[in-house]
Amino acid sequence: MESYLPSFSLKGKTAVITGATKGIGRAIAFSYAESGANVILIARSEKDLVNTVETIKNNFDVSADYIVASVSELDKITNQLEEKTSDSGIDILVNNAGMNIRSEALNVTEEEWQQIIDTNMKSALFLSKYVAKNMIKNKTKGKIISISSVAGQTALRTGVVYAMTKAAIIQMTKTLSLEWGKYGINVNAIGPWYFPTALTEKLLENEQYVQDIVERTPMQRIGMLEEIAGPAVFLASDASNYMTGQTLMVDGGMTIYGF
Repeated sequence: MESYLPSFSLKGKTAVITGATKGIGRAIAFSYAESGANVILIARSEKDLVNTVETIKNNFDVSADYIVASVSELDKITNQLEEKTSDSGIDILVNNAGMNIRSEALNVTEEEWQQIIDTNMKSALFLSKYVAKNMIKNKTKGKIISISSVAGQTALRTGVVYAMTKAAIIQMTKTLSLEWGKYGINVNAIGPWYFPTALTEKLLENEQYVQDIVERTPMQRIGMLEEIAGPAVFLASDASNYMTGQTLMVDGGMTIYGF
């Protein structure tokens, strides 16, 4: 009998994840390790990286390594990735690192603009470029996944620069998928709504703010981190082999009608 059940296993794959010690990045790192992937985690805090790596090694039969760096330190990251993946290559990249400064448009400074652009957008493009070259060189049919946001699709109270970067991620995903499909590289994105992360922690302490969010969400609740880890595993696995250039909105239905 023919089987149509796809494989969601990541066994033996090597995954690189930015912003990997908190919130969405940490959830994805754990879900990949549980699915069998060896992981290389990138974040600024060595203490948090050591803790995350040790927890993964103690719970899953995979290798885990880390790079202490801001995603704006592209040369530092790529040089260390060159060393750490010289034997394995890279199968999966997750561009998760992100930041926001919630300034109204009339108050945005050039410094805020540059900081958000470098973290959210520049790093995603140039890490994707580095990893794509690695995949092409090793003839790897790889997966590149970037974390966008519903703010990239609909107007929200998130700050104009953040929204611009997340819209850019959606368009970058489409263009890279067009260019790199011929190499067998799938490029997709995920657009979250509200999840418990460092970026949303203060906001979610405000009961009225949470009520506003819930009222605009058909599923009537905030997302749970495992609910974004699932789509991330899907996009990294063979189950998504014929899917590219897409942004999965993991939003409880919010973008059906927006704010």
